[in-house]
Amino acid sequence: MMEGTIIKWLKMEGDPIQPGDVLCDIQTDKAVVSLETEEEGILAKILVAEDTKDVKVGTLIAVMVAEGEDWKTVEMPLQEEIIPSSGAQPVTVTRTPASVAAGHGNFGPSVRLLLEKYGLTVDQVPAGGPHGKLLKGDVLQTIKDKNLQPQPIPAVPPPEAPKPASAAAAHGMPTAAPPPPSVPVPPPVLGTSEDGYQDSEITNMRRTIAKRLVQSKSGIAHSYATVECVVDKLVALRKQYKAEGINVSVNDLVIKAVAVALTRCPEMNCVWKGDQLMISNQIDISIAVATPAGLITPIIHGADALGVEDISTRARDLAGRARENKLKLDEFQGGTFTISNLGMFGISEFSAIINPPQCGILALGGSRLSLSDSGAPVMCMSATLSYDRAGVDDDTAATFLNIVKHLLEDPTTVMLGAYTSKVNHPMAALL
Repeated sequence: MMEGTIIKWLKMEGDPIQPGDVLCDIQTDKAVVSLETEEEGILAKILVAEDTKDVKVGTLIAVMVAEGEDWKTVEMPLQEEIIPSSGAQPVTVTRTPASVAAGHGNFGPSVRLLLEKYGLTVDQVPAGGPHGKLLKGDVLQTIKDKNLQPQPIPAVPPPEAPKPASAAAAHGMPTAAPPPPSVPVPPPVLGTSEDGYQDSEITNMRRTIAKRLVQSKSGIAHSYATVECVVDKLVALRKQYKAEGINVSVNDLVIKAVAVALTRCPEMNCVWKGDQLMISNQIDISIAVATPAGLITPIIHGADALGVEDISTRARDLAGRARENKLKLDEFQGGTFTISNLGMFGISEFSAIINPPQCGILALGGSRLSLSDSGAPVMCMSATLSYDRAGVDDDTAATFLNIVKHLLEDPTTVMLGAYTSKVNHPMAALL
């Protein structure tokens, strides 16, 4: 995360703050996260309003004061805007007195204000917190031990006197007209142009998705393999569940089948950690979910150990909260394999881009009526595997895909756990 949007302040100016309190909710490129404070005190001033977009990580967003201080008269940090070279965005720098800036700087805003108020340097106060963190109690103890008094507030410099008129003006001679005052340029407004198109705002999530897709497509050796699955029995099994009052989808059954296939072909359940390829013992299935802000992949952890009903319940819960931007970080970051299903949109076949650091993603098309080799009508569904050729061999990908095909064509084996591989592959002993 490099930047975010503060969508809601949960504390107002003047509210008391305790460690662990949530100050605000921040929209990141993937979800909404809550910002908790590690300090106690009073929220004196909110510097960044709600719905402010593209707030850089590290930006000062609020000021806290110690309990007992008059938060209404808090002094605001001096700021100046540095205009860098053309093409770069302005950078806001918070000016801090040299006495406070000295030292390791591992402290919160209330500690900073105390240091400034009593003219202390960081090196003058022994840090008693974990990992050398300077706590407010450390500063208060130093103030008490040294019997310090608050430093006087520096006088504000008087306004600059007006410049005298030029010599030409003094002698009645014509002078050049003063330049017109600069008029601030309003930000562009989204709307409909006269040419018949409408501006569309790009969210941070979509920018991040686009960036990562480009990195994946250009940096990963994508290989592809497709199989056609006869899903008559799969559709019949879903109808049987529904008749028994169990509401599961075809996608829920596919998730279970893929999880079982990964246990039978563990070489496909791999992720990159730096330059090291790791075969994971945990099967965590990421499922692609479309949201108004963009695509997100919440995770069903330990999918191989779950029943179809549990998978269905978790999938609905994750998808619902994903569309409401209420996922926690550990619910969409990670995963060992991804499934993307566009069948409900009438797509018969497609290939998906790998979700790094994973090495595989299975793209499912919609079921459609076809003819078997004997000429009988059957329902078919395509399954296309995109895999990282640097981490997965072609024969491993083919083995995995054929296991998925067999499980989808005979789904009762998924429920009974009695699947036996008919694939002639060195991994067959594990199947």
